[in-house]
Amino acid sequence: MVSSYLFTTTILLLITTVSAVDFLINAFTTTTPSLNLTDDARLEPPIIRLTNDSNQFSLGRAFYPSPINFKPSNISTNITTSFSTQFIFSVLPEISTSPGFGIAFVLSYTTEPPNALAGQFFGMFSSATSPPLAPILAIEFDTGRNPELNDPDGNHVGVDLNNIESTVTATAGYYLDGNDTFVNVDMRSGQNIHVWIEFSGPRNEINVTLGPAGIARPVRPLLVFSNPVIANYVSNDMFVGFSASKTTWVEAQRLLAWSFSDVGVARDINTTNLPVFSLASESSGLSPGAIVGIVIGCVVAVMVVALFVYYWFWWRRRPKEDEVEDWELEYWPHRFAYEELNQATDGFSKDRILGSGGFGKVYKGVLSNNSEVGVKCVNHDSKQGLKEFMAEISSMGRLQHKNLVPMRGWCRKGNVLMLVYDYMPNGSLNSWIFENVENLLNWEGRRRVLADVAEGLNYLHNGWEKVVVHRDIKSSNVLLDIDMRGRLGDFGLAKLYSHGEVPNTTRVVGTLGYLAPEVATLAAPTSASDVYSFGVVVLEVVCGRRPIQTTLVDEDEEVLIDWVRKKYRDGRLWEAADKRIANEYEVEEVEALLKLGLACCHPDPDRRPNMRDVVAMLIGQDTAPEPKTLLSRLGSADSDIDGEVSNGGNDKGQETLPLQMPV
Repeated sequence: MVSSYLFTTTILLLITTVSAVDFLINAFTTTTPSLNLTDDARLEPPIIRLTNDSNQFSLGRAFYPSPINFKPSNISTNITTSFSTQFIFSVLPEISTSPGFGIAFVLSYTTEPPNALAGQFFGMFSSATSPPLAPILAIEFDTGRNPELNDPDGNHVGVDLNNIESTVTATAGYYLDGNDTFVNVDMRSGQNIHVWIEFSGPRNEINVTLGPAGIARPVRPLLVFSNPVIANYVSNDMFVGFSASKTTWVEAQRLLAWSFSDVGVARDINTTNLPVFSLASESSGLSPGAIVGIVIGCVVAVMVVALFVYYWFWWRRRPKEDEVEDWELEYWPHRFAYEELNQATDGFSKDRILGSGGFGKVYKGVLSNNSEVGVKCVNHDSKQGLKEFMAEISSMGRLQHKNLVPMRGWCRKGNVLMLVYDYMPNGSLNSWIFENVENLLNWEGRRRVLADVAEGLNYLHNGWEKVVVHRDIKSSNVLLDIDMRGRLGDFGLAKLYSHGEVPNTTRVVGTLGYLAPEVATLAAPTSASDVYSFGVVVLEVVCGRRPIQTTLVDEDEEVLIDWVRKKYRDGRLWEAADKRIANEYEVEEVEALLKLGLACCHPDPDRRPNMRDVVAMLIGQDTAPEPKTLLSRLGSADSDIDGEVSNGGNDKGQETLPLQMPV
């Protein structure tokens, strides 16, 4: 919801023509011209806060209320408008070692991009693999390093063209006048950072300069990006403003002042009376000597008492197994206290169990701040194995996608690792297909959830620095959020591989009915084996039948894949669809999804589609494989597949496969 606030002190506003914009904001107050604030952005005079410390996933934006026309002529594709801007921001984390995110100056076609994510996505982008629907040009001031986005370091400036992965980057700092001496600027120290940006439309050029507030503008820019491709990422009308976001860790992102002009050089900001932010309190009526004496005395007293208490009541009585070892905090700093999770789950009560499997149970918990979580307990038989597992889980904690269940943190007690996830209020997909018979998930909902899961799985396989093989794709691991959108969860069995790396494992894991044939024989899970499991889920959802129906008398119908494949060979594929919702779907749509499921379940891993192709088919992208390419993958391992495709099918015409199925 967009809310408008009136801001400013010492603001000069000048509008020379209908399209001209020229203003100077030295401080943000409750008077004069308005800016549009979205989501968690709010006015805290004399500054604007862009995120909310109390929200785990927080994002906020502040935009000039009217769009700026960058391409006045409807015939020309060139950018004719230029602008100059200055602004001052401050980024201050609560914990210096926690992950950082930063702030971005943006040109956007909308003030509220759909599906925008928090964290490293600045509240503007959905993911590295899903660019926005329309142009977004951002200049990011990134205070964290995300290797999967090819970030050079944890303190850099970058130009983002419709994608969170920067086209060009530079380490934050400035050059001393008259020489090439480079001075680093820590953008995450809470100090006020002064930024100058010059945007030349006709030259397709962006110049970025920064330095600590109070110094003269450096002569040499930090970053110069000149490329005709810039014109492709600016539409006729664009909003200008700022966006920031965070996840679990508190990082205060503040906007202190802003000057902008598209009719000349932006006017200089008055930096003499700016507030300065730090975590330490600055107010005291005592003399410096008294303060030093009191502080030293208090520190010594506290240390003596703390050592005594620690030795007698903690160290001597604490079970050895609960020690927090160095490697634990190295991997992931957000560690929950066991007492907190124990209390949140009523002592891991059986009444709080949401589900269970071979790797442990999942409990519903309510934390002290009243937020609901899911707590999965994973058992390991050795501390070394636990350490290796912890390293992988910590990496997965950085995964963020709208179709993955977010992981909040962890806790260890002995050889039991507890993983804390966001709670999904609508439970798992299988309950809406098999258990909730009076309120079955409708056809549109099923299509939408399958597309959601496909996008999440595609992100795991292709959208990150590592290939994440889930190894346990099944309908009970697909959770539904408050909007009934599908989110892939339970990474208890997941494995990480480098792109192009050959998996190396000998342990068969997964769930009977969803396992690819090669996993059972070679114990070598790959992204192709995940695709097979996804194919089983597709058939399961479309047919309304479990992968293995042990209650049926007819043994030929016991295995779902074989049963659907037989329907396909007999030219009666539509008969496999869930008859309980028969009045909700078209035959062509049902057959398209069933054929996609069968293609994913091909016995030969090399003939299965990859998840990029699957997503393209489900959401109707131009990059989707041709129908005949998909059909050529159907059939069994011991028969002539092309022959089956040409001879089998139904009288409605098997040579066409509707792939345009937007959700």
